[in-house]
Amino acid sequence: MAVLFLIRHAENDMVGKKLAGRLPGVHLNQRGQAQARRLAAELAQIPIKAIYASPLDRAIETAEPIARVHGLKVETLPGLLEIDFGSWQGKRLKRLKEHRLWKDVQDQPSEFRFPNGESFQEAQQRIVDALSAIIETSEEKDAIVCVGHSDMIRLAVAHFLGMSLDNFQRLRIDTASVTVLNIHHGCLAFGPINLTFDFPQEND
Repeated sequence: MAVLFLIRHAENDMVGKKLAGRLPGVHLNQRGQAQARRLAAELAQIPIKAIYASPLDRAIETAEPIARVHGLKVETLPGLLEIDFGSWQGKRLKRLKEHRLWKDVQDQPSEFRFPNGESFQEAQQRIVDALSAIIETSEEKDAIVCVGHSDMIRLAVAHFLGMSLDNFQRLRIDTASVTVLNIHHGCLAFGPINLTFDFPQEND
């Protein structure tokens, strides 16, 4: 039974303001860097066997301190990429919430495709395929870290819980949070545990 530690990237200046999507050059801010260091310290005693990350800067920068503590290399995995938001990428959330299609995103995500982008169904299949491949190549009880993005983690958890895609947004995944999945034969051995650490502002 593989144990997956699904970690959302730490804070950056676009969180809660814009839909960063796959924009390059979105880096952790000072608080996010502190969160990443704290995550590495919190996970230091866990015998992590491998660390995977979305190829985006904010995910890699969150994974690197954890990798250093364990003497591992961060392996980038396209399957962990953020959803392709198409023409919505980089737009302010305040404006998007006024869009006529926003209600469809909230009420019927199973039927929604982002303009010129990806559907939620495609994104869910992509993350499930990526995690399933990791599970299949891992030994029993291996602890594996996967650093990615909020919606992708929610989509993965919804799948392994057998939750309807239309309800996946009921799940909450904070920045720098850790969701632990114990997977056995493609299913959760028991429910996900979401850990959100209290990250005080550092002065350095």
